[in-house]
Amino acid sequence: MTERTPDMACRGNQLVMRRFIVRVLSFSAVAALALNSALTPVVASDYTATPVVTGGQTKARFLALGIGKSVVVDFPRDVKDVLVADPKIATAVVRSAQRAYIIGMAVGQTNVVFFDSAGLQIATYDIAVKRDLNGVRAALRQTLPGIQIEGVGDSVILTGSVSSPIEAQQAGDLAARLVGSADKVVNSIVVRGRDQVMLKVTVAEVRRDIIKQMGVDLSASLASGTTIVKFNNNNPFTANSGPLVPGNALATSFGSMPSVQATLRAMESAGVVRTLAEPNLTAISGESATFISGGEFPIPTGVTCQTTTAGAIGNCVQTVSYKKFGISLNFTPVVLSEGRISLRVMTEVSEVSTENALAGGAGGTTIPSIKTRRAETTLEIPSGGSMAMAGLIQEQTKQAVNGIPGIDSLPVLGALFRSQDFINNQTELMVLVTPYVVRAVAQKELSRPDDGFAPASDSQSTLLAQINRIYGFAGPVEPIGSYQTNFGFIID
Repeated sequence: MTERTPDMACRGNQLVMRRFIVRVLSFSAVAALALNSALTPVVASDYTATPVVTGGQTKARFLALGIGKSVVVDFPRDVKDVLVADPKIATAVVRSAQRAYIIGMAVGQTNVVFFDSAGLQIATYDIAVKRDLNGVRAALRQTLPGIQIEGVGDSVILTGSVSSPIEAQQAGDLAARLVGSADKVVNSIVVRGRDQVMLKVTVAEVRRDIIKQMGVDLSASLASGTTIVKFNNNNPFTANSGPLVPGNALATSFGSMPSVQATLRAMESAGVVRTLAEPNLTAISGESATFISGGEFPIPTGVTCQTTTAGAIGNCVQTVSYKKFGISLNFTPVVLSEGRISLRVMTEVSEVSTENALAGGAGGTTIPSIKTRRAETTLEIPSGGSMAMAGLIQEQTKQAVNGIPGIDSLPVLGALFRSQDFINNQTELMVLVTPYVVRAVAQKELSRPDDGFAPASDSQSTLLAQINRIYGFAGPVEPIGSYQTNFGFIID
């Protein structure tokens, strides 16, 4: 049995105390590491992350960064090497043995892996660099609390709900300034209770044409012996590019030998054309709507021939393309505030015309032209208000005098040696637009074009030449009555 001296007892107590301190410190380090891992998960707004280390391999953790933003990463042991898959997207800077900084450089995705001196992985991060939207979120939170914004690559998406389309448009404009282009903004904002707008467009045109033509054609033949002198004066109508009615002339002959023949050509034409189109269209605020009423006419484009096996040309077929004409209306309304509407309007009225027609082709085909009245603009009008979005007043006058120089200037006789052509065209066009904020109504409150229409009976159509009994007002069908002087498609 060994006797314990005071020195031995003291050393034993110190050894026990040292072991206890080591155990306490080891427990504190493990507890601190576990607590740090549990309380600091890696999220988009977190800038400190500690990975889980198991047997030299680490589980990759997701880390979202903004452009120009950084995070501080602490490690449980010393870092020897670091791998960045794409340094253009993100970069990693090791400042000390157990601390590194990860910095977002450009929009994209990459990963960063840290190794120790033995080549084992300490930490692995999947990095997603997005646009920094914190400033925009704060601005939207103050002005439009119901809208959220998230980054998707180099684009952004807006979600949420607002009470009016103008708020959705303001949010889209704010996001467009952030990304630099409206094409990179996906606006998925839902508008609560979107208004519906009905647009009434009136296209009215009156055209007046006056053409006056008067000319004298002289031809004479004088024979003296073996000498024959002939005179022929045929004056064209150059202002109208030809006479109104070809061959319309009054010919008069004076004497036999020598012979003088005079042809008087005179014609006057006056015409009035009235065009009226009133297309109506309804669309939801912020959406586009299109209305088309018209047709298409064919235009020859060429001939396609089949080739036989012997190289000979077989059957040939005329190929055509179609050109549209008629009435079209396209508009996009946006209800800005109570009773005010912003409109993007495009209206067009076109018709087939023989003016400037192209004659020719196989079989003497004549290709007509199209007269078009088109207007496109952006307006801001109160609901129920009208505005002239386009107007035109045009007057064109042409006058031409053709004759023999010198002789056609004589006071009285000069009229026999010249022709006069006078054209006056007057056009007045106006396009009016009237938007209304409308609500849905019951079907019984709407009227159709065929309301009140009743076809005529056999006796009415045969004896009285009527094609309908009632048309133009809603009401019960009346029985066959007595003779009515008015008849036609519409009876007021």
